[in-house]
Amino acid sequence: MNAYVPILVLGALAAAFAVFSVVTAALVGPKRYNRAKLSAYECGIEPTPQPVGGGRFPVKYYLTAMLFIIFDIEIVFLYPWAVHFDSLGMFGFVQMLIFVGLIGVAYAYDWRRGGLEWD
Repeated sequence: MNAYVPILVLGALAAAFAVFSVVTAALVGPKRYNRAKLSAYECGIEPTPQPVGGGRFPVKYYLTAMLFIIFDIEIVFLYPWAVHFDSLGMFGFVQMLIFVGLIGVAYAYDWRRGGLEWD
């Protein structure tokens, strides 16, 4: 348990700082509300009314999200592998080649479906 104490202390400090920042900003920050500040912001475009059941999102949003998740997960696994590359040997190298190959398949799928094209 002693090995986890620094991690728990760091987590508690991070949570305390986050709560402190939000509370301080709410108490000290300016409170000049107007119609423009209270309206929904959509990149400068006036919001349009949505259908009753909600609007359908284009597939491009999901492809962009999938691309983000692909590279996010890749980095999460590549960093520890790079740190312990010497101790893993050929087995770790082959496993990472397979992993990067699967990531490449997902990347090729996203590219083929138009996830990298901006209109």
